[in-house]
Amino acid sequence: MERVEVGFPSGGQKCAGWLYLPAGPPKPRPIVVMGHGLGGNREMGLDRFARRFAAAGMGVLAFDYRHFGDSDGDPRQIVNLTRQREDWTAAIAYARTLRGFDATRIALWGTSLGGGHALSVAPDDAYIAAVVAQVPFVSGMRSALAKGPLSLIKVGTLAFTDLVFGTLLRKRVGIRLAGRKRAAAMMSGTDVPTGFGRLAEESRAYRPKIAARAALSILFDRPARHVKELKMPVLYAICEADKVTPVKPVLRAAGKTKHAVVKKYPGGHFDIYFDEVFEQAVYDQTDFLTSILRP
Repeated sequence: MERVEVGFPSGGQKCAGWLYLPAGPPKPRPIVVMGHGLGGNREMGLDRFARRFAAAGMGVLAFDYRHFGDSDGDPRQIVNLTRQREDWTAAIAYARTLRGFDATRIALWGTSLGGGHALSVAPDDAYIAAVVAQVPFVSGMRSALAKGPLSLIKVGTLAFTDLVFGTLLRKRVGIRLAGRKRAAAMMSGTDVPTGFGRLAEESRAYRPKIAARAALSILFDRPARHVKELKMPVLYAICEADKVTPVKPVLRAAGKTKHAVVKKYPGGHFDIYFDEVFEQAVYDQTDFLTSILRP
């Protein structure tokens, strides 16, 4: 397997990516397009999954959203849901131009907020063959309520401050991505600082804050509304103790998905990236993808 640095255009800027080229004789192969979650970049755990998929004979394109990682976009650390979904569409379009890959066998793999993006983008592309939605974000309102009232009030205050005063003063008000329960953080819970911290330690490009106004658009976003339109098989990988993307809304979304496969794992939102839970999840995901994407 070989991993090469690539880039592709999105919205007049460049998204950075890693392209994984599986070993073996050149032939049209399937390809998996991978995107991370809130505030994440490709250096934060995606390589482990991508290498397993490539070892199974699939190409992989793992990319950074604009304003994050090695992609273009100033100011930095801006979460714009519309732009990030445009980046997904641009990544898919780029994957279709790559020699040696089959444009009819493209799968989407998204984790957390990226899982919500994948569920939102896939219905608009009739040629997407499969989707893996890992601990997916499906309802901003339900994720917000799971934070508890104190954290929700703190986050809302920072978000409105950024929207009003940040706009007037042309200086973004930041909010932490991860914090303990009741913290003024986008993701909060007893296991969040340690779990997200393990991912952050893997990345030289990681920054701990984003512009706080993103909380408002995320609150009213609901990728679950798109799932009835999904015609391809979808694997929902769920952690049973997840407090960041609560389990019940994800299960309801899966119940409304025509060709859904649900896999449950022990632990919280970030356990799926590491150790035994990772091994279980990546085995199931590789089996799911190869069963659908093989010629």
